[in-house]
Amino acid sequence: MLHFAQFGAGRIGAIHAANLAAHPAASLRHVIDVDRAAAEALAARHGARVSSAEEALADPEVGAVIIASSTDTHAGLVIAAARAGKAIFCEKPIDLSLARTDAAVAAVRQAGVPMLVGFNRRFDPSFAELQRRVAAGAIGSVEQVIVTSRDPGLPPLSYLRGSGGQFRDMTIHDFDMAAWLLGEAPVEVFAYGAALVDPEVGALGDIDSCMVLMRTASGRMAHINNSRRATYGYDQRIEVLGSLGRLIAGNRTPTTVEQADADSVRRDKPLHFFLERYAEAYRAELAAFIEAVTRGAPVPVGAGEARAALVLAEAALLSLREHRPVAVAEIG
Repeated sequence: MLHFAQFGAGRIGAIHAANLAAHPAASLRHVIDVDRAAAEALAARHGARVSSAEEALADPEVGAVIIASSTDTHAGLVIAAARAGKAIFCEKPIDLSLARTDAAVAAVRQAGVPMLVGFNRRFDPSFAELQRRVAAGAIGSVEQVIVTSRDPGLPPLSYLRGSGGQFRDMTIHDFDMAAWLLGEAPVEVFAYGAALVDPEVGALGDIDSCMVLMRTASGRMAHINNSRRATYGYDQRIEVLGSLGRLIAGNRTPTTVEQADADSVRRDKPLHFFLERYAEAYRAELAAFIEAVTRGAPVPVGAGEARAALVLAEAALLSLREHRPVAVAEIG
């Protein structure tokens, strides 16, 4: 049995805690959150106790931590958990700062503990199967990757103020997916962005709509398009074009029922948001982490991939600001 301490009792923390409770080889032992009432409610639901970070990390029964607290706490908790010898499951990103990310990554490597970063889309059954077929050569050599990711609506402006901006908060998932599917690290990034959904987003110095182009050293290309507003639901699609064909993974819908009559052909809209759309992915990524810790299996996506995604986000931000292609090597 792998005993966990979890930092964060909010929306995503509740998802992870429920998945822990359902896993036969894991248990939740400590919950830590600045909102004590939320921590108490989550702990009571799953038979855990509310603790301080110091108490949880000092507990010899704790073998692993889940870091699902606010982004500004991630790096510090990663460093503390690594020094305590705990395996680490950390929600993305490790930090909004590349320097703080590097400090956390260095601590993990020095401690030699397993670390998985929560790029949950890699664990979606359809996306994972698409990548497996790409890697197996089903469509020959990869030439283009197209990632569409659109939220159903704009999050609160209070959230956006501390999010780090669209590239670091939202597109970072797509940077990771594109690099994973390209099979080669992008070397150049060009980004367009605008506040098309709400001018208040622009007043915050952020964007809510973007298109990003990337290329690898061999000439493979990726295109990412994001919007904070898709009135029809959570739009999540990927297409990979290769020398022998293409692969597509489409949206998930509540049912596959299609109604046709004299007026129209109608189907269900996509699932509304990420909690529903990626429910299977959240379960699968936790299971992969537990497998890695308890049986020594490889960690599917770790600190190195998380850093690489943040570097692409920083390159896109610089491209947007200076309206030019940015070499990834400029970022570091």
